[in-house]
Amino acid sequence: MRDNIVKISENIYGVGVVDSDIRMFHGYQTPIGTTYNSYLVVDDKITLIDFVKRPFADEFVKKIKSVLGGKNIDYIICNHVEPDHSGALPVVIKEYPKAVIHGTANCEKGLKAYYPDVTFKFNAVKSGDKLSTGKFAFNFIPMPMVHWPDSMSTYLEQQKILFSNDAFGQHIGTGEAFDEQLTQEQFIERAADYYANIILPFGTQVRKLLDAVKALDIKTICPAHGVIVKKQILKIIEKYSFWCENKTDGNKAVIVFDTMWGTTKKLAQKLSLEYEKKGYKVELINLSEKHYSYAMARLLEAKYIFVGSPTLNNNMMPSVNAFLTYMKGLKPKNRAACAFGSYGWSGESIGQVNDILQSCGFEVLPQIKTMWNI
Repeated sequence: MRDNIVKISENIYGVGVVDSDIRMFHGYQTPIGTTYNSYLVVDDKITLIDFVKRPFADEFVKKIKSVLGGKNIDYIICNHVEPDHSGALPVVIKEYPKAVIHGTANCEKGLKAYYPDVTFKFNAVKSGDKLSTGKFAFNFIPMPMVHWPDSMSTYLEQQKILFSNDAFGQHIGTGEAFDEQLTQEQFIERAADYYANIILPFGTQVRKLLDAVKALDIKTICPAHGVIVKKQILKIIEKYSFWCENKTDGNKAVIVFDTMWGTTKKLAQKLSLEYEKKGYKVELINLSEKHYSYAMARLLEAKYIFVGSPTLNNNMMPSVNAFLTYMKGLKPKNRAACAFGSYGWSGESIGQVNDILQSCGFEVLPQIKTMWNI
């Protein structure tokens, strides 16, 4: 298990923590947990990059002290204010009160709002600003709305490391420290799952980030969640370039549904067979068995989305409503979609599903409905 300090390169250490037990992350299912990554850069001046979630603060400080001994932290780079990245701030500042935090102006506002009782020194940075710590120099790359207004990445010139925060992250809490410990398929699956459920609405902003870092010589990506990326840098940048444009695979279809007495399930299976015969790669997702965040990851590259529900109390099934609400908020584009389902006497659900699919801006295909059974 990844319980120990991770040596990334000379004088650079991973001092984050593993949260192997977490299963929900603001509405997004994390079946194998996650990590809260933080990095310590030891130079003439010592720099801590990001914090960890508050419940792990004591473990976090112990790791820092085991690297530094009695030395002090001079600078803290806070790439993102969200509590899974900043929660340990009060404990760290208590231990290292002279440390100066560097982050965007929005980061300063956020930290003061989250931690009104903590006094800390803050230096607001903008694009093009640098921080010299002796042999090393950090470049700051604001990336607003990837995925909060305060977000930024930080590039360490001499070591060619991009501390990317939520960009290029994955929720992996099974102990691996580096991407080379996973197969490419495993790594990309977790990165796609993360992108679909967190980063997807911000494609324009992701494109700006990719444009900002394309001239950099990046040998290592150190994200705020998941494994450190060395082997798969070109692949993950290629995938982000594809995903941020809302491009899809015209041969992929996802069928998402719930069922009451089995008829809508039969319709889903019939649709699957029909599209498979046409050469499509189809995945059936029963929302009684899989979480809606799982479905989001599977439709990330799918051109066709079929959503099915029987009618229950003049409405669609609650699980289908939850999926559609969640999906609409993540704003996938450039898809074709179809509502389907069964009913006994009123049949409102299919029209309701269709209306939401239409409101997403999809190309809406003719509804498919059946009464009672097929």
